[in-house]
Amino acid sequence: MQQREKIIEIKNIDKSFGGVHAINNLSFNIHKGEILGLIGPNGCGKSTLVNIISGFYIQDKGEIIYYPESGHGISLKEQPVYERAKLGIGRTFQTPKPFSDMTVFENIYTIALLYKKSFKEAKETAEEIIDFIGFSKFANEKCTKLPIEKRKLLDMARALAIGPKIMMLDECLAGLTPGEMEESLEMVKKINQRGVTILFIEHVMSAVTKLCSRVIVMEEGRYMVEGEPMEVMKKPEVIKAYLGEDYKDVYA
Repeated sequence: MQQREKIIEIKNIDKSFGGVHAINNLSFNIHKGEILGLIGPNGCGKSTLVNIISGFYIQDKGEIIYYPESGHGISLKEQPVYERAKLGIGRTFQTPKPFSDMTVFENIYTIALLYKKSFKEAKETAEEIIDFIGFSKFANEKCTKLPIEKRKLLDMARALAIGPKIMMLDECLAGLTPGEMEESLEMVKKINQRGVTILFIEHVMSAVTKLCSRVIVMEEGRYMVEGEPMEVMKKPEVIKAYLGEDYKDVYA
């Protein structure tokens, strides 16, 4: 089988907060162009890992190697948050964090301005993204007026404004109705079709199985297992540690 090209290599990462071992000797690769699901119980370290990759936390041990171009790896340990964003590492947050006193356009434009060469290029980027996510009618609205689903889409739009090669989506479906989830999933697919690798952290298993080509399961900060979503969901250890006995028949 041909080995897939990686965009991020996670090597033996450890992270503790006081006496809590949040990440424990974690290693795996994220492949270029894929939508990778990262699942596991609350508190297993998924969001901590996103914060480490994006630079909000620094690991205690281990290394994260980023491959923005073929064959050329960059260690991220000494790179601050803004440098990682400039390198093309984007993310969203469980609770969207827009600039609350700005409009939708201003939110996207301001982020683009940090990473583009000119005001003109930033403006063009913001306009293109607003059109891409279907936000033309909201462009001049204050972001505080948006419902939660639209704020989550704005969070994706702001992440797009840096020109990402990878985007980490941290529970972007939380709090949404089934219809809103479908709209968000379609947007994730469209972003991936632009050539952006996706790390998809989610508890909605129907969305994970529908969207992801590969899933990694974490438990207590450790790597547990990986594979195709439907195969992973059938594994007894995954049912026991995460899904619960009620899922036995669902994925039988």
